[in-house]
Amino acid sequence: MIGFRITEVAAHCDLPCGVYDPAQARIEAESVKGCITKFHGSDDPEFKQRAVQIKEERADLVKHHLWVLWTDYFKPPHFEKYPQLHQLFNETTKLAGASGVKGSTDVAVADQLLGKIDEIAEIFWETKKAA
Repeated sequence: MIGFRITEVAAHCDLPCGVYDPAQARIEAESVKGCITKFHGSDDPEFKQRAVQIKEERADLVKHHLWVLWTDYFKPPHFEKYPQLHQLFNETTKLAGASGVKGSTDVAVADQLLGKIDEIAEIFWETKKAA
């Protein structure tokens, strides 16, 4: 029988770079808001269609960056110290999805998304100070 050795590793991607930052999600959310603003400022139907398409692509990127933080950066001790964190991520990713900015051209919804990302960022930076 051949012996096996188990090595435990942890990374948010295939290359453990250790780089996490909610700014990535915020930049994409700013792009979503910008697309919504430009959508409302145009009478050109083709331009508006393109603005919606880009908005939805960027909203998917917001969700991606949030999920990386939620599933890979934050660990059980963080969720114990910040018990609202799971709910906050759930609400934020929903705001980036079909029930939020992907299904809406309301600037107020984009502002809500940005506000939730800021709440996550505040907790994120508190955890970085404690590390």
